[in-house]
Formats: sequence, structure tokens, C-alpha cells
Amino acid sequence: MNTDHPSEQINNLLVPIRNFLHVATPQAWLNLAATPEALNILLIDHLHCELKAAQSAALLLRRYILDEQGAAEVLNWLLPYEDAIYRKQAVNLRQLGNHIPRLKITTEHEWQARMVDRMVLLMKEELHHFSQVFDIMTARGIDIQAVSASRYAAGLLRHARKHEPAMLVDKLIIGALIEARSCERFAALAPYLDSELARFYISLLRSEARHFEDYLALAEEVNGGPITEHIERLAKVEAELILSPDTELRFHSGVPTS
Repeated sequence: MNTDHPSEQINNLLVPIRNFLHVATPQAWLNLAATPEALNILLIDHLHCELKAAQSAALLLRRYILDEQGAAEVLNWLLPYEDAIYRKQAVNLRQLGNHIPRLKITTEHEWQARMVDRMVLLMKEELHHFSQVFDIMTARGIDIQAVSASRYAAGLLRHARKHEPAMLVDKLIIGALIEARSCERFAALAPYLDSELARFYISLLRSEARHFEDYLALAEEVNGGPITEHIERLAKVEAELILSPDTELRFHSGVPTS
């Protein structure tokens, strides 16, 4: 039986994440993100981020593993969520949780089967989080709006190597960095929020922490050995993005300029 106090469990989850990331979220970002004026845009961006996380996992599966039929099944899984956010169609998200495709795959490498298992689970959880954020926004009367993407993910991907399998290794490390930063920010922001949102963000920590670890384990397996050098290179880029000035507030944006 685990007898740790909840706060101790949270700290235990965050230790490897804080060790992995080079910098903590700047206080200036927290100060702005915690204001009532910023909360709506932050929730809208959070909703987009949950879907993008699922789409990124799907893209890895489609590019590196799935055949045409499997790729179509994954895209069909995402479609209702994309309808809800991009086309503002009325979708009953609660009924979508069981519509998980059973993918038939033929693998050339051992890591491919593990990647399918991990990425399908990640997509399931990210889409569940999407539904939770959607429900919170609906209850608060916050309309879904289009928001420009932050420079964060694109800034990381520009530093991925251009040949395979190195590109896949770097994409997986970047996935780990994004999940780790999300986890770190959920924990950092929670004390500044109302009790409902604080509880929700804390509830996301366990799955986000596991996603970060899954991405790293896959990266090391694809690489066929240690990836410390590549982690350090990309984590340095991630830290620079977090600490550099940013004109827009987003969930993964840098230091606000105003």
C-alpha cells in the first residue's frame, strides 16, 4: 500500500522531470498566466495542445509503422475531435472514448510494436484530456477560438536531425520535452488557479509524467543505445525557448514581453 501524502507523490513525480528540463518556468510567465484576463486564452490553447499531442503521436505511427489502412483508422479516430475544435461541429465527446482502433501491424523492428502500444495509449489519454478541457470551457462559457501556435514546438523541431533513424530519435526526445514541460507547468500553475482548475491540472501530472518517460524509452530503443548527448542538445534549445521573450501567451510560450 502506498502511504505517501499526495503532495509527496506529486514531488516524486516531478523530480525526474525537473532533472530532465534545464530550466523552470519563469515567474513572469506564471504571473501573467494566473490573471483572469489570461485564463480564457490559456484554456483555449490547452485544448489545442491536447489535440496536437494526439495528432503528433498519430503522425509518428503513420510515418514509421502503419500501412494505408491503419493510417486511415487513426485519422478517423481523430476526426470527431478535429470537427469539434476546427469546424465547431456539435460532437458528443463522451461517446467517443471506446472508439479506439485495433491496429494490425507487421513490424521490421522490435521497437515498432512498443511504439504502437505507447502511442495508442498516449492518444487515448490526450483525447480524454481534450474532452475534459472542452467540458470545463463549456461550463465556463468559453468559446473555442482559433489561436496561433506558439513558436515552441516548431522551434524544437527545427533542430531535429534530417536523416533517419536520427530524425525519429530526435522527434521522440522532443515529444518527451513537450510532455515534461506540460507536466512542469501544470504543477507550477496549479497554486495560482481556482480549486476546480487546480485539481484538474494536478490530476494530469501522472499521465503526462509517464508520457515523457515513454518517449525517452522509445528514443533510446530506436537509437540502439544511450541518447544523453542528443537529450542535452535538444534540452538546451528547449530552455532557450522558455527563457527568451515572447509576444504571445501560450501554454508553452516564453517570458512575456508585457
